[in-house]
Amino acid sequence: MLPLDPRLWPDTTPTTMIQNTNDGTIASPYLRTDFNMGNAWELPAWSKGPKDADGPAAKLQAIKAAGYRGIQGSPEEAVIAKSIGLPSTGGARFNKPEELEPMIEPWLKAGYQAATLHVGWGHEDDATVDRLVDTTVRMSAKYKLPLYIETHRATITQDTWRTVQFTKRNPEVRFNADFSHWYTGLEMWYGDLNEKLDFLAPVFERVRFLHARCGNSSHIQVPLADPSMKAAMETFREMWTRSMAGFLRTAKPGDFISFNPELLPASINYARNISGPDGALREESDRWTEALQLTAVAKECFTAAQQRVAAAAKG
Repeated sequence: MLPLDPRLWPDTTPTTMIQNTNDGTIASPYLRTDFNMGNAWELPAWSKGPKDADGPAAKLQAIKAAGYRGIQGSPEEAVIAKSIGLPSTGGARFNKPEELEPMIEPWLKAGYQAATLHVGWGHEDDATVDRLVDTTVRMSAKYKLPLYIETHRATITQDTWRTVQFTKRNPEVRFNADFSHWYTGLEMWYGDLNEKLDFLAPVFERVRFLHARCGNSSHIQVPLADPSMKAAMETFREMWTRSMAGFLRTAKPGDFISFNPELLPASINYARNISGPDGALREESDRWTEALQLTAVAKECFTAAQQRVAAAAKG
């Protein structure tokens, strides 16, 4: 017997690519400004954002009140978010092809519109990489759920050269872009940056989801007020704009690209700790405020992407 939810029915229709996220309307393709729930983990007492002690419902109410239009979080958070009108997406890791499919039914039951994936550990040979990518594409088509492979350290996308090569071999793949891992981890500023950005065109054309974290050449997550971030943000803006333009060039009515600030706490070595006046260590910025600033930048990038695509169409 088939499940009651038609999205759980196996899909035998051939597909040429992982689908875009779509809201089912005829709205013009748009940027959806969402919020990754990790950004609200362990916010310090002095943060302007909701605290862990407030509980998930209060957090989600604060996220909605701040103007975010969706979340990326756990299935439990997704249920609460749905009750207050916030759609949701999810995420996970899989390292072997057989590990992915069992995750999908719970995601559909939670109402996820898409999921982002850390795939493999980065030590796989090309044949294994292609099996992992092919599994992602097939499962996405089978269950009609967009599955986006994330650009991330300790995964098959940790190296830009390899990522571009497997993208050429598997053009149906689509990505969640967390460019901080490349900008910092591969010291993108070091050398011919424009050549590197042009080389990454096959990835930019396939980005359909964005994680917002920005770093400099040494640290993967740095507050925007840091002097080193002026030049770094020029590059992040350009990468985000190219990715959004790639989405717009093929987007259909109702399609959206989800932008999620994902600034993580010092306890897992993302936010940097600094010494306060009393000598105690504290996170150097308010990740809640930083997320709002990054969202504002994303809106500017989307406008720039729209302008680029329109200008190109005019010739």
